[in-house]
Amino acid sequence: MAEKCYAIIVAGGTGSRFGGEIPKQFCLINDKPVLWYSVKPFLALTFPVEIIIVLPAQYTEYWQEQCLTKGINFSHKVVAGGITRFHSVKNALRYVEEDGVVAVHDGVRPLITVPFLEYLYGMAEEKGAVIPVVLPSDSLRRVENSSSRRVDRSNYRMVQTPQLFSSRILLDAYEQAYLTDFTDDATVVQYAGNEIFLAEGLTRNIKITCKEDLEIAERVISAS
Repeated sequence: MAEKCYAIIVAGGTGSRFGGEIPKQFCLINDKPVLWYSVKPFLALTFPVEIIIVLPAQYTEYWQEQCLTKGINFSHKVVAGGITRFHSVKNALRYVEEDGVVAVHDGVRPLITVPFLEYLYGMAEEKGAVIPVVLPSDSLRRVENSSSRRVDRSNYRMVQTPQLFSSRILLDAYEQAYLTDFTDDATVVQYAGNEIFLAEGLTRNIKITCKEDLEIAERVISAS
C-alpha cells in the first residue's frame, strides 16, 4: 500500500436488542471478546494500519480492563461513541489525516480474514470508495400496504463491512449535516456525490445480532 491506512472499528452500541449483561462486542469467544476478533486481522496485514476503536463512553475503562486481563496488547486509540453511528464515525475521523485509506468496520463482525482485507484495501486505493456485498440467498418479497410481491433477488445486494474510502472522500462526506437516511458510511459518501464501487463480500462475514450468531462465530473461530 502506497498510502497511509486506518481502520475505524465501530463498537459504540450498548446491545439492547442482543440482551445480556454486557454489550455483544464484549461477549467472550475462547476467552477473548468479540471485539478483539474484529480487530485482530487488521494487525496481521502486510502493511501497517492505525486502529481507532469507537466505544460507549461508559465502557472504555471496561475495555482497558479486558485488554489487561485477557492479554490483549496492541497500539490503538479509543474514541467515545456518539448518539448515532454517523456521529460515532465522525468522532473517530478526528484522528484521520487527509492522505490515506480508511476502513470502517463493525466491531461485531469477527469473521473477516487477512486476504479479504488486503483485497479491499487494494481496491479502495484504486477506486476511492468500496463496499463488500453478497447476493441474498433467500427469496425476497416487496411489501406494499397489505399485499406483497416477489422481486428478483439478483437485483439486490446485502452490504457488509468493512467499507473503505479515500480519507479525503470520507472526511469531506462527514462534513454534511446528519440525515436519518445515513444507515452506513457508503450512504454518507454517496450523498456527498461520490460513486460507490462494489466488491465481492465474504459469506462468513456475519454480523452478530443475536445469540445464535455468536454461537456460529464461536464454531468458526474454534475450527480455524
